[in-house]
Amino acid sequence: MRHRRSLPRLGDRSTFKSSVTVFSSTNSFAIRDGVLVPSETPESPTRMLSALTSRDAVVAAMVEYDTLGQAAFLSKYGFGEARSYFLVHDGKEYDSKAITGVAYKNQHGTLLGAHDFSGGEATVRRKLRSLGFEVRSERNPSWVRDEVILALDLYMRFGAIGKTHPEVIQLSEILNGLPIHTDTRFRSDFRNPNGVGMKLSNFLALDPAYAGAGLKAVSRLDEIVWEEFHNDPERLAILAAAIRLGATMEVVEIPVDDEDEAQEGRILTRLHKSRERNQKLVAKRKAQRRAECGGALSCEACGFDFVVKYGERGDGFAECHHKIPLAESGDTTTRLEDLAILCANCHRMVHVRKPMLAVDELKSLIGNL
Repeated sequence: MRHRRSLPRLGDRSTFKSSVTVFSSTNSFAIRDGVLVPSETPESPTRMLSALTSRDAVVAAMVEYDTLGQAAFLSKYGFGEARSYFLVHDGKEYDSKAITGVAYKNQHGTLLGAHDFSGGEATVRRKLRSLGFEVRSERNPSWVRDEVILALDLYMRFGAIGKTHPEVIQLSEILNGLPIHTDTRFRSDFRNPNGVGMKLSNFLALDPAYAGAGLKAVSRLDEIVWEEFHNDPERLAILAAAIRLGATMEVVEIPVDDEDEAQEGRILTRLHKSRERNQKLVAKRKAQRRAECGGALSCEACGFDFVVKYGERGDGFAECHHKIPLAESGDTTTRLEDLAILCANCHRMVHVRKPMLAVDELKSLIGNL
C-alpha cells in the first residue's frame, strides 16, 4: 500500500533547513528554519502582475528606457527584445514585457524578471491596456467578417485567381486600409496579395463545383460566410460594395464587440450605431414619438415606458434604432421615419440575431408569447 506523505503542520519543526515555498490551490506556505509558515510571496506570476496598478510606474519605466536607450535598458534588467507585443506611447514603441517588469519594480521595489512572467495577450497586453496604454501586436490578426465577405465576393466574381491578378492586388490594398485592426502593428505580409490569393484558395475547399481539394486552412468563419452567401451572390456584392464605401466614411469611433457585430460586419455595424447616435436626429425622433403618444416615450415594440417604471428619473430615457441596414440603404441621408424608439431590451433583441429583426417582427413575436 502506498502512503501519502503529509506536510508538517503550521508551526511544526521539521528537518528542512532551507527556505522552500509550498503552494496550494488557495494559499502558499514557506518552510523556513524547519517551520511551516505562511509565505508573503504571491502565489503566481499572474497574481504578482495584477499588483501593478500604477500608471506613473509605467511612465517612469519608459522615461528610463528613453534615457538609457533600448539596448542598455534591456541589458540592465535582463530582458530580450519584444517579438509580438509593443507598448506605444507618444508615437514611440517600447518592449512591452521589459517595461512591465521594470514598472513593477518602480511601484513595489522588486523587479519582475524576464523568467517571472509571460509577455502575451492575457498578461502584459491586458495589464497595460487596463492602465490606459496602447499595445500593438506584430502578429497578423485573424481575418474578420468584413474581410472574408470582401474575399468571397472576389472569389464569386473571378474564382481563385492568383497573387499577380490586378483584382487581388486591389483587394490587398483595400484590406490594408480598412479601419478594423487599428491596434495591430502590421507586418509587411499583412493581407498582402499572396495572403489574399491563399484566402481565395480556401474557398475552393468549400465549393462543390471544384473537383480538387483546395487549401486545408479553411476557418470556421470562412465556412459561415460561405454558407450564408454562396447561393446569394447579388446580396453578397451589395454588402461588399457597402463595406468598401463604409470604410471611407467618417464616423464617430464606436467599439464593436463580437456579440454586437451584425451580419454586415464590423464596419457597417459601426456606421449603423453612429447613425443611431446622431444626437440631433435622436432628439427630433423622440419629440415626434412623444407627440404620437400624448407625451409618453414608449417603446414601439413592447410599449415599455421608463417614466411609468422609474418616475422622473426615467424621463427621456429610450434608445433610437435605425430600421434600415446600411447594406440596403447605402450612403443616404437618414430620415425620421427610418428611426424607431425602442427600450434597451428590445433594441438588443433586434440586433442579437442575424439578420436584424424588423420592429414589426419583434412586436409580433412579443404579442405571440
